[in-house]
Amino acid sequence: MIIGILKEPSFETRVSLLAESAAALIKKGNKVIVESGAGEKSFNNNQEYEKVGAEIKSRAEVLKQAEILLSIHPPLDEDFSKINSKILLGVYQPLSNGENVLKSIEKKMTTFSLDMLPRTTRAQAMDVLSSQANIAGYKAVLLAAHSYGRYFPMFMTAAGSIAPAKVLILGAGVAGLQAIATAKRLGAVVEVFDTRPAVKEEVMSLGAKFVEVDGAADASSAGGYAVEQTEEYKQKQQQRIAESVAKSDIIITTAQIPGKKAPILITEEMLNSMRDGSVIIDLAASTGGNTPHTKNNETVNYKGVSIIGNSSLQSTMPSDASKLYGKNVSNFLQLIIDKDANLNLNWEDDLVKGACITHNGEIINDRVKSALSPAMNN
Repeated sequence: MIIGILKEPSFETRVSLLAESAAALIKKGNKVIVESGAGEKSFNNNQEYEKVGAEIKSRAEVLKQAEILLSIHPPLDEDFSKINSKILLGVYQPLSNGENVLKSIEKKMTTFSLDMLPRTTRAQAMDVLSSQANIAGYKAVLLAAHSYGRYFPMFMTAAGSIAPAKVLILGAGVAGLQAIATAKRLGAVVEVFDTRPAVKEEVMSLGAKFVEVDGAADASSAGGYAVEQTEEYKQKQQQRIAESVAKSDIIITTAQIPGKKAPILITEEMLNSMRDGSVIIDLAASTGGNTPHTKNNETVNYKGVSIIGNSSLQSTMPSDASKLYGKNVSNFLQLIIDKDANLNLNWEDDLVKGACITHNGEIINDRVKSALSPAMNN
């Protein structure tokens, strides 16, 4: 197979495959072509790729020659008319990005979006959401520490004692758990809220206090994602969160629901209860944020509280983020490329079928089909 690696848009620092991942594919008989400069922001220049046997091409050449085209973000609008690839593979958020799904249908491309993988044990080696969220949780705490005007740990000195920072983490998924571990390493006192009671043990094992709210909807069948809650539960949730928010110095929010606007967890009334100098890092900023004042890629000062909206903190560590992402991609490619380096789409494989969005001019993913059916019928 000819595997093409595109250069990402200017705001993105990562690349689909570093040279080390490209080398492994080449050893298995694949040909890897790389758009010139694709890895520079991830500290992999053209020479690094050439050393392992990859070929450097122009963007037009990669679009024309690749049989499998790799790009973290969807190709540009003008790219679609030039793409000859059979397969498009990346993280395309099809539940909320219908335009690119429709373009793939027009081109009769087979599109795989790794954010749609079933979140099963077998899929863990290909789970790009987890590998990137781990980085985001880590960097969220470091960004908070940098932005916060006080110490994180407790200090006892001759000049007086400093109390440790109180950190509240909303959401104990991969990002939240890494944020807990990082905040504890920095010496903070950590409280954690999550709608899933099942994560309590993990939270406590990391040394944090779990904030419990009774009556949460069962999320066991949601594949590891958050689910919509009842109004009664939301009221209880807000009351309990409000108590924790009022005494918190740092809040890190991670709550998102696939294909929907992020839930507001920190209301304006709660923000008003926070003391000057407090910091909120909102990792759900790209889908609206968990506060009413969050703006993606911006820092908003609300009555002395800094609300930092950033859903792409993984891109601040481009080399390691690309390394982990590339390993996820390489593992998935093993499912669709056989030992003779030929394409082999096994639709009986739940991971292949689950990650596939379009094939032969049709949407084959049921969740995406349901989300986009109103737009397609107009």
